[in-house]
Amino acid sequence: MTVLIGKRFTELENQLEVLLNNATLKRNDYDGTSELYISPDLILNWNVKAKSLMARVCGANSTHLKMYADADVQGMYESYVDRLNRLKAIFLAAKEDFEGGHLNTIRNLVQAEVFTSELEQAEELLKAGYATAAAVIAGVVLETTLRDLCSVHDLEHGSLNKMNDDLAKVGAYNATQKKRITALAAIRNSAAHGKPEEFTAAEVKGMIDDVERLLTTTLQ
Repeated sequence: MTVLIGKRFTELENQLEVLLNNATLKRNDYDGTSELYISPDLILNWNVKAKSLMARVCGANSTHLKMYADADVQGMYESYVDRLNRLKAIFLAAKEDFEGGHLNTIRNLVQAEVFTSELEQAEELLKAGYATAAAVIAGVVLETTLRDLCSVHDLEHGSLNKMNDDLAKVGAYNATQKKRITALAAIRNSAAHGKPEEFTAAEVKGMIDDVERLLTTTLQ
């Protein structure tokens, strides 16, 4: 996904350069002077695509999109090229932040898709009778999610139980959630050590569901 989004940024940047390079001189009816002109329809076409990409990557309430909206106003005494150059500056800033890995929205989107795929794999393994393998995969997703939460809260990474304790202490989630994660960690540890007698298939199904719910609340 990140490759496709990077490619889309480049495509739109190239389209923007074509628009600017093909601007033509046109007489201004207000004062009789000549100014660079680009068809408003062409600007609108590019604008819709650029805003759609930025909303997806930066977030609908992002600073990038708010500044873009403020800049997307045609001044009475300015040319279409002036307006488009303002939009270009903000668009390229979003592109640079994306390429530098500074946009959490898209990072979380990609990560959520990866985790969802892994949990779907765990579901299929469980249906096929491989509860231990399913629990191991769900446990990996759980541990990675807690690691990410620790990074958000400036906590050190450690064992599943240590991270769970530390996250509960800083209020990342409540005591009920902490207790449930402790139970999930126990299933994961039993599965990782090859002790299938210590958990049931139903408990693994509950584990997968709980990890999925945790993802929903943390990767937003």
